[in-house]
Amino acid sequence: MTKEHHGDGPLLPDGTSESIVRSVGAPDGPDSVPLTPQQHSLLRDAMAHPGSGRYVEQLVWRWHGPLDTGRFTSAWQAVFDRESVLRAAFDVGGEPRIVLYENARAEVVRHAAGTVAWDELLERDRLRGFDLGRPGLLRITLVDEPPAPAGQGPAATRILLTHHHVLLDGWSVVVLLQEFYRAYLAGGELPGGERRPDIRDYTRWLAAQDTGPAREFWSRALTGTAPALTPVTPGPATGHSGRGRATARLGAAEAERLRTWAAGHAATEAGALQAVWAILLYRAGGAQGPAPVGFGVAVSGRGIPLDVAERLPGLLMNVLPMTIQVDPAQGLPLLLAQLRDLTLDMAAYEWVSLEQIHAWSGRPAAEQLLDSVLVFAHYPRMADGLETALAAQDIRVSPPGAVGAPAAYPVVLLARRDADGGLALTAVHDRGKIADAEAGQLLGQCTRLLRQLPHTADDTTVGDVLQLLAEPDPPPVAD
Repeated sequence: MTKEHHGDGPLLPDGTSESIVRSVGAPDGPDSVPLTPQQHSLLRDAMAHPGSGRYVEQLVWRWHGPLDTGRFTSAWQAVFDRESVLRAAFDVGGEPRIVLYENARAEVVRHAAGTVAWDELLERDRLRGFDLGRPGLLRITLVDEPPAPAGQGPAATRILLTHHHVLLDGWSVVVLLQEFYRAYLAGGELPGGERRPDIRDYTRWLAAQDTGPAREFWSRALTGTAPALTPVTPGPATGHSGRGRATARLGAAEAERLRTWAAGHAATEAGALQAVWAILLYRAGGAQGPAPVGFGVAVSGRGIPLDVAERLPGLLMNVLPMTIQVDPAQGLPLLLAQLRDLTLDMAAYEWVSLEQIHAWSGRPAAEQLLDSVLVFAHYPRMADGLETALAAQDIRVSPPGAVGAPAAYPVVLLARRDADGGLALTAVHDRGKIADAEAGQLLGQCTRLLRQLPHTADDTTVGDVLQLLAEPDPPPVAD
């Protein structure tokens, strides 16, 4: 069901201007599966923060060219009909389970140009959230842009896709988006039955894993002195609340220099970002000699021995704690190599939840394993031929970009390659912990180091890199 909306209209009790009634079938008892350990902790946290927009994630992109609303909606409905995860909801009575429904309708709303304010729409849609007990935890909003002047290209439509992270991760949404493009090109139809493997198969695979080796690995990896976790120093209360965003960018030439430099040290630009973040954590910790630091690293969760896991929509993406010893006297290339090796070791256990790791670490329950998370967006590439097929119908689409959801951590740093080959950085921060100016200062320090790394010599030490920062002190964070 689609509604084209040409104004804000009266607000409903939930604060939205549109209500889409979904048609759902009766749940089939056997088609329900237990939650994964990761979903257990995220669902519990989401339910403890109602109305906050936590774990409500948004992707945006632009569609240039003709867009038929009916065909667009039919194409998304075809994806809903094929993908069991889009017809799933949570039964939280007793032991929580995922229930798979027979039917769920895609929610698509279109706004005419000039009838809604984009930033207000984003915030309102995020705070609207989802009813986790009803299927269809993904919706799409179209906002037409004013017509381009004659001769300056086709009309554009901005697209907002909102979904709940407890059921879907960003990788999944890109997979689903490619399925949608195929359906749109086929006139709104998607041949074939339900996708398998699906979340049922992933849940069974997960339940069959022997956690013994993972327990041994993480209990070793997290022993010793508690690491420095926060890239800022203790400070007074900010007096603010909500979510803030700071952005920065390395241009295409700067990003290419960083990639080339990292490759020369058998590392990646993601590894270079980890090294910079580890150095900032060490600096904020105030240690004088070797000291451990810790931060979270987002992993796709799809490097597992499950058939076509890379095309499986669901919550496989995970955050793993990375603890590394930083020594100002050690060479920067050595730090890069240690981070690379640790990343490879952790990859064997990327299916283990953070809650399980905490239990195995022997750390007190009240002690955090991490206070910041690095997310380097590696989404599946556009399938061969899709862009060409869209172009044949005078359609061009930009890559989707994440808006950044409110996080359970003071700082989440998102990094992604943009369409021009640059490196886009976004720090999503808790404004109650870190003021906007301080978040911008932290991101500025990170960006400065990333620009400087390609100009360092092979014998550069971590201490030398620390000297590149001009500020005398790291920015403060509310205690």
